[in-house]
Amino acid sequence: MSLQRDTGVVLRTYRLGEADRIVVLLTEEHGKVRSVAKGVRRTSSKFGARLEPLSHVALLMWRGRGELGVINQVEVVDHFRTLREDLERVAAGLSMLEVADQLAQEGHPDPGLYRMLVGALRALAELGNDPSMVAPAFFWKALAHEGAEPILTACASCGRSTPDVELVAFDLVEGGALCPDCRRGRPVSAEALDVVRQVLGGSLGRVLRDGRPACAGEVAALATEAMEAHLDRRLRSVRATSGLSW
Repeated sequence: MSLQRDTGVVLRTYRLGEADRIVVLLTEEHGKVRSVAKGVRRTSSKFGARLEPLSHVALLMWRGRGELGVINQVEVVDHFRTLREDLERVAAGLSMLEVADQLAQEGHPDPGLYRMLVGALRALAELGNDPSMVAPAFFWKALAHEGAEPILTACASCGRSTPDVELVAFDLVEGGALCPDCRRGRPVSAEALDVVRQVLGGSLGRVLRDGRPACAGEVAALATEAMEAHLDRRLRSVRATSGLSW
């Protein structure tokens, strides 16, 4: 057994026995880890409330090879109170946790994904930002981090570029945006493509500060479908909170 210090975001928890929980975290230095929090379901627990999903914490863990770790100490880094008090922000936060959980690998550090998740949660908790755009932006950024950044300035199939050709559809399997001759997947507006280009092109802060664009729902739907295509699975948290069935 070795003693490890790390910081991490709680992705999910589940019960173990009568009083314990297994906590799944995305950590900065050790990737995704599973550790036991002993006695946290008892009312007398000192740190049970600190180990709920969306918590950003500093922790001390005993870990052994091939075994669940045991959490010894927990300190809160970010409370995210404003996030937790708003249903739209909570739903967006939980969808980002699900994506991070699917992308992260146990025992394989991914500092880039960790920093993106922490940054996205902080942006979501900032009341001056439009919450509707944070999770879609995180999805797009995560896809780029995974090497699956879509082609947005030319047809992903035939290669003809704007402004010589109009881009009217989107399909991540094809690689991104598509022209009328190559169209398949989901129809897409020029406005939605422009927002996605801004997100991936370094203007995310401006997108979040500018308020909810008219195409916010379209951008969110595109981001969800693109991420689901990459993961080859449905995102339960998105569809459960939005009622989407597409």
